[in-house]
Amino acid sequence: RCKNLSVSFWNSYWMLPSDVCGMNCFWEAAFRYDYMKTHPSEKMHLAVVACGERLEETVTMLRSAIIFSIKPLQFHIFAEDQLHESFKDILDDFPYEGKVNYTLYPITFPTESAAEWKKLFKPCASQRLFLPLILKNVDSLLYVDTDILFLRPVDDIWSFLGKFNSTQIAAMAPEHEEPRIGWYNRFARHPYYGVTGINSGVMLMNMTRIRRKYFKNDMTPVRLQWGEILMPLLKKYKLNITWGDQDLLNIMFFHNPESLYVFPCQWNYRPDHCIYGSNCKEAEEEGIFILHGNRGVYHDDKQPTFRAVYEAIKNYSFGDDLVHSLLQPLELELQKTMHTYCGRVYKVFVKQLTKSIRDLYARRSKGR
Repeated sequence: RCKNLSVSFWNSYWMLPSDVCGMNCFWEAAFRYDYMKTHPSEKMHLAVVACGERLEETVTMLRSAIIFSIKPLQFHIFAEDQLHESFKDILDDFPYEGKVNYTLYPITFPTESAAEWKKLFKPCASQRLFLPLILKNVDSLLYVDTDILFLRPVDDIWSFLGKFNSTQIAAMAPEHEEPRIGWYNRFARHPYYGVTGINSGVMLMNMTRIRRKYFKNDMTPVRLQWGEILMPLLKKYKLNITWGDQDLLNIMFFHNPESLYVFPCQWNYRPDHCIYGSNCKEAEEEGIFILHGNRGVYHDDKQPTFRAVYEAIKNYSFGDDLVHSLLQPLELELQKTMHTYCGRVYKVFVKQLTKSIRDLYARRSKGR
């Protein structure tokens, strides 16, 4: 159904840079496609919370998830009421090919404390804390911020659920790789996970385990369940937290470190990984898997590398050739950013993207 595909799979395959991947990648992609066909599984659930001026950003994130993913996707979109019609108008026009469904939800907090939760950090951001309690019939969920872009299939991060040990209930990436520029280890006035804390912009959850777990805490010797611990944590630490719900998650996993699986940094790559010099070694080796444009860098000129990727995905039309319509124009724009620290390592921004495009064409060719 790629009506505007202008090059054959083989042409597009050989047009891609040879230093990224060889024939092994072709057979790897073909094998993965066969495996997906012969081992069907339930759809992947992805949640996002959108308030204020986040409509375009959220839609661009959803587009990036759709482009490369293999298994069916179920989007759970929590948005302010005035955004619902706009989401419907845009999403109903997407060429889903029967592989994507979405559900829109209102922003909801516990009635007795709704105002307090809504004003915590950014509008509606703390909604993510209540997803295990709202989506009671969803076993596992990938939550992402609106400023996330997928540069490889959602399937690949979803597969980490199978790597959880018996005590792990969620997965996140560190807030920093380099303690010298870390925020939590220098400024936090509350407990935090590990050496530099964790970032909650990409959060994979086994929600069945979350709902069943009793959490250790520093408020009572009695362990509390997820729905019981959130408000007491907020009351104790609300004068000491800066990053809202992310800080509460840090406190929670500080006391329950056995419950967290930690992603490598290329699964949540942010400006801090390159603006002071490259400090995500995994991205240098394999490329960026998930790009996180926090602090509004998709919409200003402070980090043009991040903005270039965002604009490329936002402007891509489903069905167009990904090499000519997305990859090649993006590389040209990224080369213009080499005067910045992130621009000096611009190749990490396209390394995995190139492989993802090659894999996608491999699957299409195999499916003919």
